[in-house]
Amino acid sequence: MNQARRLMAIAAFLAASVFLNPFQAAKAQAFGAEKPLDVVTRVDLKRYSGQWFEIARYPNRFQKDCVSDATATYSLRKDGRIDVVNSCRRKDGRLKTARGTAEVVDAKTNAKLKVTFFWPFSGDYWVIDLDPDYRYAVVGEPGRKYLWILSRAPRLDETEYQKILVKIRNAEYEPERLMKTAQSSTN
Repeated sequence: MNQARRLMAIAAFLAASVFLNPFQAAKAQAFGAEKPLDVVTRVDLKRYSGQWFEIARYPNRFQKDCVSDATATYSLRKDGRIDVVNSCRRKDGRLKTARGTAEVVDAKTNAKLKVTFFWPFSGDYWVIDLDPDYRYAVVGEPGRKYLWILSRAPRLDETEYQKILVKIRNAEYEPERLMKTAQSSTN
């Protein structure tokens, strides 16, 4: 298979997976398999901007080589979009970085965004829990395939973490699927 055909096949596969996932989520909701995913009432994007440390996540293919020090940094742009920089430490010690852009898709709450790292593909980024003082955030998506617990500090108090687990279970996520993220003291 020549290079052009290989790239076309990959693009077709990615397009199919992006376009089929919303239909699968809608079908599951139509049959009562999942309740609609609630988001927080309001996100102040200025307060949300800055660096967040990943405390835990559902395993996923785009972070499979991340072993520690995962962070997400958000910066507001003048055009209303948000610059996104995700980074993590690989097993060999090297830093992996991915840059993307987010757009608010629900201006009433600012809690529903679309994030793009590789145009034209985007993913849902929904803030489903947020500490009133913006000390932690929980991010998911309506199909409940992805989940992240983020904190402004490299570590989150265990009592607070346990309260978050109760909340995400109530949102029909499976806390036992979470893998905690190691954060070094250098962050």
